[in-house]
Amino acid sequence: MNHDAYPDHYLAEILRETKTIALVGASPKPERPSHRVMAFLLRKGYRVIPVNPGQAGRTIHDQPVVARLADIAEPIDMVDVFRSPAALPALVDEILALPRLPKVIWGQLSVRGDKAAAKAEAADIKVVMDRCPAIEYPRLIG
Repeated sequence: MNHDAYPDHYLAEILRETKTIALVGASPKPERPSHRVMAFLLRKGYRVIPVNPGQAGRTIHDQPVVARLADIAEPIDMVDVFRSPAALPALVDEILALPRLPKVIWGQLSVRGDKAAAKAEAADIKVVMDRCPAIEYPRLIG
């Protein structure tokens, strides 16, 4: 996949088919983008599971926070990444170790790692990088 540009239908299909999202790097701080994007996704009807080891056991937007992806008991459709691009390779390894793989890894604005993306795609996981679903959803779905 060329990660410099995505066809609108590719992004729209992901956003329509996704039901459950693990939001890695979720923050309880209202000024943080992850906090605002999580609120947006919840308002749009997605099930969002916040992932943040420093907040595990607490809640963000009334959703229980888990420390790691492996702590999520239910299947997830998408992993939405609010971490540094340098964290992406290790995160992809963590994702590939899960018993049930997500359908999508979505790297937020500025989150890009082409080698990590290729590794995920080799396992049949769709990858979106340097995009925000809270920007793409209104643009593509309304």
